[in-house]
Order: sequence, then structure tokens, then C-alpha cells
Amino acid sequence: MVESSKKQWYVLHTYSGYEEKVKKDVLSRAQSMGMQDYIFRVIVPEVKKNEVVRGQEQKVDEKVFPGYVLVEMVMTDESWFVVRNTPNVTGFVGSHGGGSKPSPLYDDEIKRILADQNKEAAPQSYDFEVGETVTITEGPFKNMEGKINSIQTDKEKLLVSIDMFGRETNAELDFTQVKKFEA
Repeated sequence: MVESSKKQWYVLHTYSGYEEKVKKDVLSRAQSMGMQDYIFRVIVPEVKKNEVVRGQEQKVDEKVFPGYVLVEMVMTDESWFVVRNTPNVTGFVGSHGGGSKPSPLYDDEIKRILADQNKEAAPQSYDFEVGETVTITEGPFKNMEGKINSIQTDKEKLLVSIDMFGRETNAELDFTQVKKFEA
């Protein structure tokens, strides 16, 4: 049995879209190759997010680090070999090539990531209406006021009409670039 105080978290780089498959394969290989005392947990950090799909709002899991998987393991030549040679794993983050061992994550980094796994993304609630006046908070039109001409909720964009030098100019802005006008 290996001393569990030596287990640390490492970051694997994978082909994008294969994170769940890599997670399953690493755990399966650890079991079949007798490495369960060296390879412990494998996670794909995700956060729940509200998304509009075909006009319906639903919760979806969004990967926090697309193309990356976290693995808790004791780093030995054998465990490194098993994980590194798992299909769709392109390497360890923090390894300098040539068979060098990677650097583990710092304790505070992994604690924050693991704590965030139980949280939902902050809900995005925007309450805009066509014809409403807004104040632009960032970008080239910062601190100017404009009137909303159209709203694209799926892209979180507004088409805002701004009065510049006596002429109306249209600007496409993100929801986050404006706030409701306060008189």
C-alpha cells in the first residue's frame, strides 16, 4: 500500500470533446492494471449553466476547462506511464517533455476547483425591452445613452441607437456592456 499523503492532483491535456471518455478510460486502466493504489479520482470540472435550446431554457453542464481532465494520483514511473498512455491523452500539463514528471496543482488551486463543482453558475438575468433607454458602460461609446432597437437574447446582444453629432448611429452591444438608464 502506498502512503496516501503522496497523492496529488495533476492536469491532463486531452483532445477536446474526449474529456469524459478519458476519465472513464483512466479509471478503467487503473483497475485493469492494478494501479488503484496509485490512481484515485479523475474529474472533468463542470458548472451548471442555463441555456436556451430550441426556444426552451434548460440547465446544461459546461466544462470549466475544455480539453483538460484532473487526476488525483501518486506519481510513480508506473502510474505516470498508465495515465500518459491512455488513449486521447496528449500529455500532462507542467511536464517539460522527454519523460519528465509533471508539476502537481497547488493545494489551494484544487480546493477551489473542487469547491466550485457543487455550485451553479450565477444566473444571467437581463430585463431589457425594445424602446428602453440604456447607458453604455464599456467600449468606445462608454457613458453615452442609447435606445434599444432590437434584442437578440440567444446571442445576448442589443442593437442600440445612439445620437452622435446630431445623427443616429447604431451599435451592437453585449448585454454586459449596458445598464438601465437612471435619470
